[in-house]
Amino acid sequence: MKRALPLLAFAIAGCATLAPASTGPTAALGQRAEVDGVRIRPLAIVEDSRCPMNARCVWAGRLIVQVEIEFNGGSEEFRGNLTVGEPLALGRETVTLVGAAPEKLAGAQTPARAYRFTFAVQRQP
Repeated sequence: MKRALPLLAFAIAGCATLAPASTGPTAALGQRAEVDGVRIRPLAIVEDSRCPMNARCVWAGRLIVQVEIEFNGGSEEFRGNLTVGEPLALGRETVTLVGAAPEKLAGAQTPARAYRFTFAVQRQP
């Protein structure tokens, strides 16, 4: 029994879900979210291998979104990928994709237009 507990904890941790999309500025593909003067526009879903909420997984998977970010008052632009939970430093700002909705379901395909992405921005003094 004691040997099974670490495996059970690992399996449960692998099914961790993302933060709900309602906890910060949110945008759909092609729309813009603005956070502290930083404008973020999700362009495409590069990868969505998240563990479905109605499944048990060993690995939580990941979500990668191609984005366009305007920062420094709009004078600078970044175009590239954000992976959920991995901060990206851009000058004085750090941008993080913190969540997405809807959650993934086993056996169901989520239409791209249904996704909503939530971002956070931290500014260094």
